[in-house]
Amino acid sequence: MPSGKGQSPIWRFAPLLMIVAGLGTAYALGLHRYVSLDRLAESSDALSAWVAMHPVLAPLAFLLAYATAVAFAFPVASLLTVVGGLLFGWLAGGVMSIIGATVGATVLFLVARSAFGDVLTRRLKGRAARIAAGIDANAFGYVLALRLTPVFPFLMVTMAAALARVRTATFASATFVGILPATFAYAWLGEGVDSVIAAARAAGRETTLRDLLTPEISIAFALLALVAFIPPVLKSLRA
Repeated sequence: MPSGKGQSPIWRFAPLLMIVAGLGTAYALGLHRYVSLDRLAESSDALSAWVAMHPVLAPLAFLLAYATAVAFAFPVASLLTVVGGLLFGWLAGGVMSIIGATVGATVLFLVARSAFGDVLTRRLKGRAARIAAGIDANAFGYVLALRLTPVFPFLMVTMAAALARVRTATFASATFVGILPATFAYAWLGEGVDSVIAAARAAGRETTLRDLLTPEISIAFALLALVAFIPPVLKSLRA
């Protein structure tokens, strides 16, 4: 995808407008109301039966749905990963989720960079310019560290990388590697999601993804992020 130089504003912003329109349409149709673990519990039997009947079509449909949701910034990636673990098992579901998330995020990254990247980075000055230069010099380490830390929103990391002039291959590879731990964790938890939902209902509340993210897993992700931050920090100190 072109970087945006020499293009008219209409063509540069057309893909972004399509994403905004698609996201708005999804909310207007009320699709967000169907995105919950309780809804998943209600339809898990039907979904499992459909997957068993379509062993080839089902994985392809899941991959397409995942990549499309991420590309349109629809906030369902974590839940879709749980669905993948529930329907396909933690390994297959995790692998498909990683591929779908990487493809979708890369599409959104290219759209954002084409629309805003060159315009904003040329206007950066002072500290903001130095930060952008640091990210550009060690892009893989920064993107990897941010992806490893689940407290940073997936969309925010994608947009930040687009505005920081990160190369497409670097962004895609760092995203692929960085989301491995969280994705497989959610996919693994997806296999036991029925028991989590039952426990939340017994407590008289709606099930959320926080019920699946245990303190042990959160600590592990934080430690992984610290390890990923070590190389860029040492490089900055030497500089």
